[in-house]
Amino acid sequence: MKKLVVIAVFAVFFFAAFKSDAQKANLDATGQAEPAEKPEVTNEGSLPSQFRAFSLGMSLEDLKTELEKDPYFAFRGDRDVSFLPLSQQNLVESAGLNFIKRAFFQLKDNTVFIMSFSLNTSLIDHYSVYSSFVKKYGEPLSLNPKEAVWESETTRISIERPLTVKYIDRVVFDTLVEDSRAGTSKVEALREDFLNDF
Repeated sequence: MKKLVVIAVFAVFFFAAFKSDAQKANLDATGQAEPAEKPEVTNEGSLPSQFRAFSLGMSLEDLKTELEKDPYFAFRGDRDVSFLPLSQQNLVESAGLNFIKRAFFQLKDNTVFIMSFSLNTSLIDHYSVYSSFVKKYGEPLSLNPKEAVWESETTRISIERPLTVKYIDRVVFDTLVEDSRAGTSKVEALREDFLNDF
């Protein structure tokens, strides 16, 4: 009888301890661990192609107008606009103010397809920017020590180190990559033909 009482007391203590551990581990009814609560996400999967008044696809003239108006930029007009003859692209580079250290806009056919904002790390930190993105757009598609990347069918956004937020028009960028590969293949074919002449 004494033995049964000891076993019963042991069973009660064991069950209580197990229940407490299960609650701590957040186990569900099947004994499987429930996933930790994720931060609330709004607009998940809906990536923006715009930062403030600047957007992928805007014209050079509209870009210059907005840079002149925006208080976060010290835009100097056409002095900050360059033409890249080899790629037939325009590059707009502007010093920033406050949270933005510097900004770069790359244009193809007079249209913005890359926007890059280097941020002032004495006023804003990497974790704050990353946390804001996760809250708005969900977990990144890829994450490594150099960058966190979010992608949709049309837009790629990355937070890079040193602290830079970059927006890329995937349609234009992918086309340029394919054209570059085709050009490389053509050069290689011409090279082979030339070598065969010896």
